[in-house]
Amino acid sequence: MSKAAVVTDSSAYIPEELCKKLNISVVPISVIWDGESFFDGITIKPGEFYSRLKDAKTMPSTSQPSPGDMRKTFSRLLEQGYEIFGIFISEKVSGTLASAIQARDDLAPARDKISIFDSENISMALGFQVLTAARAALDGASLTDCQKLAKQVRPNTGAFFAVETLEFLHRGGRIGGAQWMLGTALNMKPILTIREGIIDSADRVRTTNKALDRIIELVSEKCAGKSNIRLATLHANAEANAKLVLADAAAKLNAVESILSEVSPAIGAHLGPGTVGLAYCAGF
Repeated sequence: MSKAAVVTDSSAYIPEELCKKLNISVVPISVIWDGESFFDGITIKPGEFYSRLKDAKTMPSTSQPSPGDMRKTFSRLLEQGYEIFGIFISEKVSGTLASAIQARDDLAPARDKISIFDSENISMALGFQVLTAARAALDGASLTDCQKLAKQVRPNTGAFFAVETLEFLHRGGRIGGAQWMLGTALNMKPILTIREGIIDSADRVRTTNKALDRIIELVSEKCAGKSNIRLATLHANAEANAKLVLADAAAKLNAVESILSEVSPAIGAHLGPGTVGLAYCAGF
């Protein structure tokens, strides 16, 4: 039986030490800004990115990894004797999955050794699916086993994001002008989630503190009656708030794993500085 290895993209922003420990390969998404191209998390780090974004006059854009970039990673793992399980950001948010499929098809003789899976999510909600499959692979799970496990885990993962402002979603064309104007006029703090693979509104509250409390409430509702709760906070230059949210949520939900991560520049370009997210995985 061939051993399996897991591949994902940088939007998950799984802490580097976990990627090394669990043999997770990460293909970076590109951030294009003022004519320069950066590799997400490699040639541009979150701290630098959010500091620059706060006062930027031009908005960055993002681009999925090329099929060639995917092919390089797949080829390296195939040469090492692995079968490959790729779990990527929702195909309704990014073209990353399409690049992975193209790379798999380009490697036709080894096509059956590469499986591509749509997480239907972003950030550490994607990350928890990756971690679950990678842990299983490290314990000897086959490619088929990883596929079955990912299908079971996917509906039990999710995330809620307390966004400081609608400005960056508006500037990036992710929400309409009327919604932006209403939120600005009312000084509302939007709470976002992913539904059916698309970024969607979950709630709106008046203050940042209420927004942080609300994302804990929403995750608690999703995890009610379930065991083995795993949590991760993600932040866009808001580490202090993220730590408070993680400590509070982990205590309330008796979490078996707590991870402090960051919102990758590829996602943060749309959510903006100050965003704090809480991702969960239940039952695994």
